[in-house]
Amino acid sequence: MRYEGHVPLIYRPSVHAWSLHQEGSLCAQHCLNNLLQGEYFSPVELSSIAHQLDEEERMRMAEGGVTSEDYRTFLQQPSGNMDDSGFFSIQVISNALKVWGLELILFNSPEYQRLRIDPINERSFICNYKEHWFTVRKLGKQWFNLNSLLTGPELISDTYLALFLAQLQQEGYSIFVVKGDLPDCEADQLLQMIRVQQMHRPKLIGEELAQLKEQRVQKTDLEHVLEVNDGTGMLDEDEEELQRALALSRQEIDMEDEEADLRRAIQLSMQGTSRNRCQDIPQTSGSHPTSEELRKRREAYFEKVKEAV
Repeated sequence: MRYEGHVPLIYRPSVHAWSLHQEGSLCAQHCLNNLLQGEYFSPVELSSIAHQLDEEERMRMAEGGVTSEDYRTFLQQPSGNMDDSGFFSIQVISNALKVWGLELILFNSPEYQRLRIDPINERSFICNYKEHWFTVRKLGKQWFNLNSLLTGPELISDTYLALFLAQLQQEGYSIFVVKGDLPDCEADQLLQMIRVQQMHRPKLIGEELAQLKEQRVQKTDLEHVLEVNDGTGMLDEDEEELQRALALSRQEIDMEDEEADLRRAIQLSMQGTSRNRCQDIPQTSGSHPTSEELRKRREAYFEKVKEAV
């Protein structure tokens, strides 16, 4: 029997846990609960373990004298087991797992490497880089990367597991082997009977958010384009208004030219009449416009002026 799609029944933190703020934000808690496949540890419980470790360290430092410079310096320093962002140290995680009879062993330690154990024969690993923690665990007969920075569990094949762990080490991760019997969980029981096939690898949540943001930007751009297209009529109307203004301007220039011609014709006519009177020489109508032609031009001119207005 094979199952395709989402990995069934695997515990995942609540929605707020699967966010970009995982690094240094209670990811140790999510790592432990992913390992144990349930809500086994709360931030309050882990904080209590961290405070207990701080007190044990303080008592050891006090053995050298409470007035010593080292002790005063220790008191001024922040806790190395937790901070305000929700980060918890490996000591806190190790002590929390001891409650369940589980032990952590450094994967690349000489003691473990001498055992020459194939990773696929283990049950789970805890991986840490700076302030980020996540679990790699075998459920049923298959391995899964339960990194809470992913949108879901990532299936890891047996042949790829060793390479995956080696790649993490090259990236600077510390890897711890979890020794002991993990509590029973429904996902492990179900996956003993079926094998899953993962058609698509889960994305980093940051990539998914970036993709959603890009889609929103593209949608906004598309809406803007549609708005511009919807306003095409308005743009056409503006263009038509501009064309009318240009036509009117050209018409006014033509009328000004005609008015100048008319004035020159009237002036020439008056000059011609004056010469005719003085010299009593008849003028032909072919040389200058007649009074009738001038009247028609003047009427045409004023008609254009009225149309323009």
